[in-house]
Amino acid sequence: MKTDEILRELAPQGVIRTAINLGNPVLACRDATTGELAGVSVDLAQEVGRRLGVDIELRPFDAAGKVTQAVSSGELDMMFLAVDPVRAAEILFTAPYVVIEGTYLVRDDAPYQTVEDLDRTGVRIAVGKGAAYDLFLTRHLEQASLERAATSPGAIALFVEQKLDAAAGVRQPLTAYAEENPGYRVLPGRFTAIEQGMGVPKGREIARAWLQDFVEDVKGNGLVRKLLDKHGQNAASVAPPAAGWPIF
Repeated sequence: MKTDEILRELAPQGVIRTAINLGNPVLACRDATTGELAGVSVDLAQEVGRRLGVDIELRPFDAAGKVTQAVSSGELDMMFLAVDPVRAAEILFTAPYVVIEGTYLVRDDAPYQTVEDLDRTGVRIAVGKGAAYDLFLTRHLEQASLERAATSPGAIALFVEQKLDAAAGVRQPLTAYAEENPGYRVLPGRFTAIEQGMGVPKGREIARAWLQDFVEDVKGNGLVRKLLDKHGQNAASVAPPAAGWPIF
């Protein structure tokens, strides 16, 4: 692939308008001192720009569902999101570069001991609207119901304020909340392994093909692991090499 062909799809306005999802603190956040965007996805975006010789325009979002909406309205060229078939209606995904566990936060005195215990009639689970685990649980829960907050951090607040049975989300921020707030615990195990990939709007096959090669390279050369360590995200795993991709 020639660079100019890639850039016609990946940077049609001369920069790569890139969504950074702050709803997933494992991969992105704002620096507490400078207020600047930081994290694994930010560093990977800048590496894409370096390799292609093009500027990256970082656009922060506080929830993954809002990223999908921005794709639909033509505001983005590249995004970092959990791979999901619902989102694939608008987005061409690469294979995942990182795998993150989705699990539950509950109260210490709750009767639940495993993630499977939550799928019962009458159980109410808080979740961030449009987040990967919202989409997954919507498809897989048979008896429990979901209560949706605007963002993933908001799901924890909703769980606490409305005295729901659990909050669903990425393990790391749930664990951080339990460590800082006595009376809560995170369940062992996971209800899903959230696969984080890169994406471009539908119709940009050349851009997706280049990014797919990029993802495999940064997994294989150790950069993804290095960035996870740099940002203190040692609980997340580098995704294995892709086989049979794309699946959407």
